[in-house]
Amino acid sequence: MPMTPVHPLIGRDGEIADLLGLVRAAEHGGGGALVLRGEPGIGKSALLAHVEHAIPETIRVIRATGSEFEAELPFAGLHQLCRPALDLLDTLTSPYRSSLEVAFGLAEGTPDPFRVGLAALELLATAAARGPLLCIVDDAQWLDSASSTALAFLARRIAAEPIAIVFATRDQTPLRGLDELPGIAVGGLSDPDARALLTRETSLAALDERVRDRFLAESRGNPLALIELPKSGGFSLPTPSPIVGRIERSFQMRMAALAPDARLLLILAGGEPTGDPVQVRAAARRLDIDVPTAVADAEASGLIMLDPRVRFCHPLARSAVYRAAEPAVRRRAHRALADTTDPESAPDRQAWHRAQAATGPDERVAAQLATSASRAQARGGVAASAAFLRRAAELSCDPRQRIERTLAAARATLETGEADEAAILLNGIDAGILDDPQHADLDLLRGQIAFVQGTDGVVRGPELIVQAARRLASIDPERSREVLVAALDMGLSVGRAAGVMDRVIDAARSAPATQQVDLLDALVRLSDDGHRAGIPAVRRALTGGEACWARTPALATVLAGELWDLDLHAEIVDWLVRTGRETGAPVIIRLGLAQAALHAVITGRFGQAMASIAEEEAIADAVGDLPQLYPRVHVAAMRGRRHEVLDLFTEGTSRDTGLLTANLSWAKAVLHNGLGDYPAALEAAQRAVASGDLFLAGFALPELVESAVRCGEAALARSALDSLLERTEAAGTDFALGVAAGARALVTDEEDQYRAALEHLSGRSVPLHLARAHLRYGEWLRRAGRRRDAREHLCIAYDRMAEMGSEAFAQRAETELRATGEVARRRTEHTYDHLTMQEMHIARQVATGATTKEVATRLFLSPRTVDAHLRNIFRKLEITSRRQLRTMPDLE
Repeated sequence: MPMTPVHPLIGRDGEIADLLGLVRAAEHGGGGALVLRGEPGIGKSALLAHVEHAIPETIRVIRATGSEFEAELPFAGLHQLCRPALDLLDTLTSPYRSSLEVAFGLAEGTPDPFRVGLAALELLATAAARGPLLCIVDDAQWLDSASSTALAFLARRIAAEPIAIVFATRDQTPLRGLDELPGIAVGGLSDPDARALLTRETSLAALDERVRDRFLAESRGNPLALIELPKSGGFSLPTPSPIVGRIERSFQMRMAALAPDARLLLILAGGEPTGDPVQVRAAARRLDIDVPTAVADAEASGLIMLDPRVRFCHPLARSAVYRAAEPAVRRRAHRALADTTDPESAPDRQAWHRAQAATGPDERVAAQLATSASRAQARGGVAASAAFLRRAAELSCDPRQRIERTLAAARATLETGEADEAAILLNGIDAGILDDPQHADLDLLRGQIAFVQGTDGVVRGPELIVQAARRLASIDPERSREVLVAALDMGLSVGRAAGVMDRVIDAARSAPATQQVDLLDALVRLSDDGHRAGIPAVRRALTGGEACWARTPALATVLAGELWDLDLHAEIVDWLVRTGRETGAPVIIRLGLAQAALHAVITGRFGQAMASIAEEEAIADAVGDLPQLYPRVHVAAMRGRRHEVLDLFTEGTSRDTGLLTANLSWAKAVLHNGLGDYPAALEAAQRAVASGDLFLAGFALPELVESAVRCGEAALARSALDSLLERTEAAGTDFALGVAAGARALVTDEEDQYRAALEHLSGRSVPLHLARAHLRYGEWLRRAGRRRDAREHLCIAYDRMAEMGSEAFAQRAETELRATGEVARRRTEHTYDHLTMQEMHIARQVATGATTKEVATRLFLSPRTVDAHLRNIFRKLEITSRRQLRTMPDLE
């Protein structure tokens, strides 16, 4: 139970109504989440306590409180919230049970980062089956990043569960995943309410009028300030200072009035991050504290309660008593906590306490921290691993070990997305004492950081990575070459490939030779000798199979596109998705799904593309990241959705990555060619081609040829055609030759080329490109006065485009048909015209026989939520059963 508020809250009627409304909705099965935001002392914790006391006893309350002192212990916050429900672990399915056991350190292994949030959802949903749950998470700004991501994921998926979650966090504190949740800004009390609170908490008669007015003015309506500051002295106030510091000093003054044993007990409680009263008492006994007396004194002060969990009267009280202790006293407290922590069940917490107790370099503690870092990394706690490694480096005695641990800490910090923090760590390394391999590691990390940071990093990143490769050239030639190829893959992965290729290829020309032509040699040949010489070498290198794809997954997909080999692209994409599912690697499966969506767009399967996009977005949400944008914009462009494409273009431009911008330009060129707005298509296609990006520039060239011809830009069309032919003739696939023939027909006005395009594309899995070839041929025939022949091809084009849902191109075909005197048949209805991408994915899965639970696992939803989506799907499609879904179009 919370520390009981003595009086009702003043001036918080609106906030209380919102919170109670959330809880009432959960009582009726409509879960939700709210985030309370406000400065320290503004009343967030008091609101939580008030609501906890105001709700019916039938609602079970479980709590977690973030701790500044355990902010990087992986899943510590989630574990704390789920602890009351852990007796239900055995009721979960095996994968979910294992995921939580590993995440909470109850079993060895590596947690599936996708499953932890969903496993926690299933655990709490199982607990909620006994009665509604109110989950309270106070001081959320101190949650470890793994818990923050998991809880945000959880909060977005409880709409169909009897669960309410309330987070309380400080103003202006970004929270991974929580910033998008509905929130309440808790502001200061109005002047009348502030006076009422001050009147209730103090005797106004005992306050000098000027002092009272100063209290009211300086507190700015902060309730805790109004309560605590008068306790620090009625007629004399400290020099004006930030309100938080003054509140903390008030708590410290109350602490200073206690006996030494009670003060030391408070410091132990402040330094023990789990709130375990047994641990605090054990450490107190180790320090020869008279525990019963100290506990009684500390609780009488109102600063703390020790049963059933350690609870300070306010989060600021905890930080205040901890910071008030002399460093030597804090170290003594942590030493006692370390000595009483079980090394078997909590080795990482013991290592953390030992580190806090260290007075200087200590290799034994540093080694223990390094081991804890490895465990944290294995459990998916990259941020925790980075924190352990940073402290291990600080405590390392051997300079070489310190450097290695600092490099490892920077690497882990970069993995968490904190590029600036990683750079600060590297700046502390004395480069003068590094050997060549360490110097290469330093350059490589700095280059990777520059890539992520963007802007100047687009230039600086490749330079540093090339520098690292050159340092390795004489001592490790194979790794030197791998570093160069990895630079290309990284440029693609972070969307900053522009300019990287030229620098890497330039360095590769002088790289140590290998016995056989590898991917780096192939790329050099492609750059120096053109596509006709380079494409065969690229194909040989890329068809090396999974070993090649695993080293450079992003580059592999791009090069398959550069080869115009859709079968190879599909093979790589299938491997990526399968490998991502098996290993739980978010980067791999998200790349695979995004490319699967792109492949489906190119082959005209928009329903499949939407399903892949929905799954990628679900995984992005599960790991707290933005979803990939380029598959969505390509679907919208091919479907002819002008406003959607332009909205996505605006969003994509704000992300400021060159590769995404090139994708968006290619998509806009397709869209405007479909709409018949050829000047806009020409402008977009020129931008896409100018990027020079592998795959993208080549696939944008046919759009440039078509728009240039329609705009009367003959020279530009011929130049674009020459560039396209160099690529497609070298590639030699039917897909490439068919696209090239269609483009050549537009430039040369030769009927044989229109026919050649149809011949190459017929029988291939590119129905949209085949339909466009029929459209262009039909348009040419109509302009040549051959209306009957034109109708045949325009009808085929219209029917196939309408069937696929390519609305803009279908409209273009319909307009041409009318010009021949033919009226197009009514357009086909598409299932995906009525459904969201997520609903489309659910419908496709269910249509193939998947159970609710299987769909829930794939999309990281609860079974209740999937059933709710199914009800919406049935309503929108005007059906009543799963069996009927199997007969719906676009769900094959």
